[in-house]
Amino acid sequence: MDRLIGTGVALVTPFDEQQRIDRESLYRLVNYVIDGGVDFLVALGTTAETATLSADERAVVVHTILEANQGRLPVIAGIGGNNTAEVIRELQTATWLKACQGILSITPCYNKPTQRGLYEHFKAIAAASPLPLCLYNVPGRSGVNMEAATVAALSHDCPNIIAVKEASGRFDQATAILKSKRADFAALSGEDALLLPLMSLGFEGVISVIANVLPNDYACLVKSALQGDYPTARRIHLDRAELCKALFEEGNPAGIKAALHAAGIIRQNTLRLPLTPVSDALYNKIIGLLKLH
Repeated sequence: MDRLIGTGVALVTPFDEQQRIDRESLYRLVNYVIDGGVDFLVALGTTAETATLSADERAVVVHTILEANQGRLPVIAGIGGNNTAEVIRELQTATWLKACQGILSITPCYNKPTQRGLYEHFKAIAAASPLPLCLYNVPGRSGVNMEAATVAALSHDCPNIIAVKEASGRFDQATAILKSKRADFAALSGEDALLLPLMSLGFEGVISVIANVLPNDYACLVKSALQGDYPTARRIHLDRAELCKALFEEGNPAGIKAALHAAGIIRQNTLRLPLTPVSDALYNKIIGLLKLH
């Protein structure tokens, strides 16, 4: 994979009533988003409730996605953590990795490393990774912000680090990344609500939550923005803004799982503790906002 641009989907992990992975629903979801026109699939991200999955279950999730995909789109898998040596061990031992096209790796949580620590962490992972790497900066979850200078240094020093999923919510940081990154390094939005304004600055796509349920809309938004058709992109952004906000009112992936269940794409609206389903009031609000055609 040379470049990671366009619309990626951070796929949920459907569970049945017994909290087991619902392979049938996941299979249906993969086909649904591919038919909707997305550009790549992301397995084992935050939205997949990866923190609650065992190593065996993570393998089941990836194998199911690969089986449903049938080689149609690139598949990016999440491998990250706050133990650099353990991340490298997983990169070297995960047998399913050879069938993927890239790695998404989140900034370490809890440790709160310095910028030097973040640089050395990702440099070591990049050196060990058999696949191209996309950095994932989400300080709201990890507790540490990877600054633009660190992203830029990694982009210049590590050729197989090809992109960043940027979810700091800071436009000054987004601007600094665009000004200082290497030319072929892709900047992707990690926040659906900020996708259009970030693309107007020069971001080249998204790893999206809402595209699980509205793949056609968000693939169209991204393609339109990349082609300079901002009236079309703006129309979609404004039309879906209220739903986008509602999906995150009680946390992710609770909102998107409610939407997928309401749309009949996944069979059960089930999450694993410590996450719980959205309230009945929010579920009904999401139904009213979906406006599926």
